Amino acid sequence: MKSVAGVAPQLRTTDLAGSIRFYTETVGFTLEFQYEDFYAGIRAGSQVFHLKLADEKDPSIDFVDRGGHFHLYVETDDAASAAEGLARRGVALVTRLHETPWGTREFVIKDDQGHTLYFGERLKTGGG
Repeated sequence: MKSVAGVAPQLRTTDLAGSIRFYTETVGFTLEFQYEDFYAGIRAGSQVFHLKLADEKDPSIDFVDRGGHFHLYVETDDAASAAEGLARRGVALVTRLHETPWGTREFVIKDDQGHTLYFGERLKTGGG
């Protein structure tokens, strides 16, 4: 393999239309594609992730919650503005905006299905 053009994670949803609305209208991403009422791609900047309709709640949601993991980590250049905008649109911050020991400013939300989404901004370090 000489190069990789991209990697697309997939989130399962029991309400594809609702999840598309959440990611486009609430978060502000764009719909990249939709295949019938079964599958969709959401563009977040230069990245795309997929949504797949499922009959049951994604079992990874409970696993992620128990283990302190995340489903998606979204890098942004202004975490404070992103957190403020999402809160203004009614999204509860699971973890408020904070600085981490590893040099990021982050906050956490849940999507319409319960997937855990981290938003993070790399902080400038001395010399750079």
